[in-house]
Amino acid sequence: MGRGKIVIRRIDNSTSRQVTFSKRRNGLLKKAKELSILCDAEIGVMVFSSTGKLYDFASTSMQSVIEQYKKSKEEHRQPTNPHSEVKFWQTEAAILRQQLQNLQEVHRQMMGEGLSGLATKDLQNLEKQLVMSFHGVRMKKEQLLLDEIEELNRKGNLIYQANVELHKEVNLIHQQKLDLHEKVYGTRDAYGADRNANRTTNLGIHEDPHVSVHLQLCQPQQQNYEPPAPATNKGFTVALGKMQ
Repeated sequence: MGRGKIVIRRIDNSTSRQVTFSKRRNGLLKKAKELSILCDAEIGVMVFSSTGKLYDFASTSMQSVIEQYKKSKEEHRQPTNPHSEVKFWQTEAAILRQQLQNLQEVHRQMMGEGLSGLATKDLQNLEKQLVMSFHGVRMKKEQLLLDEIEELNRKGNLIYQANVELHKEVNLIHQQKLDLHEKVYGTRDAYGADRNANRTTNLGIHEDPHVSVHLQLCQPQQQNYEPPAPATNKGFTVALGKMQ
């Protein structure tokens, strides 16, 4: 004997209703899982019980299924009535024009124009807005100045460090130059001393080679011998003098 046909209506008995919900919920989630595996379909199922408890299943992730559902609904949305659409955009244009007029009026008031129709309270509110705007502008300006000062200090420190390094390099080059100068002139003095020593040896003068020698003109002294021929011209002899 087969099972009788079940009438689809709300079950009045709470216990039977809960048992039926549990069985059919599990069967629904099982069938959804089998369908996603067999047919490689992306499936998302959400079930809320009468108490508000959530039971769900998603073949990939529920968020991905919901995003794909929204995208598909947006693409397949039926076009609206042209007359209704025109009316909608006319309303939107009127709202935007009114907002533009309000903004222009506020701008004129902020610039000190069109104040004749304002009451005392409105003027006080406008003054408060101007004070707040001025305070915000001043704070922004001070922050920009502080940032610029900080950047200049950073660049100044970098320049100072570079200057210190350049001074070190200049001092090093100067010291190398002094060392090279000392080596070069030390070799040159020794060479000059040897050359002077050889020169004095050849002249038969054995004196200190570092003593300077000067040439001086003097009158000729009286000779003890008779000159071979009479001469009336006077001559000059060269004498070497040693300067202490």
